[in-house]
Amino acid sequence: MGGLSSLMDKLPAQMAAKAGQMDMDKVERDVRRKEGIIQSMTPQERRKPELIKATRKRRIAMGSGVQVQDVNRMLKEFEQMQDMMKKMKGSGMMKMMKRMGGMKGMPKMPF
Repeated sequence: MGGLSSLMDKLPAQMAAKAGQMDMDKVERDVRRKEGIIQSMTPQERRKPELIKATRKRRIAMGSGVQVQDVNRMLKEFEQMQDMMKKMKGSGMMKMMKRMGGMKGMPKMPF
């Protein structure tokens, strides 16, 4: 019966590890999808995302193999991130993070 007890003890940890792996798979898939969307944009669209209207969104979606909704979602996330960074810059948060070294090693956005 000791074998069954040890198996029952390991089961939650194994389930948690499996759930964590599934989450990482989802994150990796999401990153690849966003990378495909960005690569389907022209350099001008990357610099000025406000240029991207319906016809360009359709072209980008077809080129990256995703739905137009996915392109819209990524553009919305980018806009929200820009707004957040502007707010942080205005509040002095960026200076504080730089002093702490928190921004070192941060990848540059391809836009």
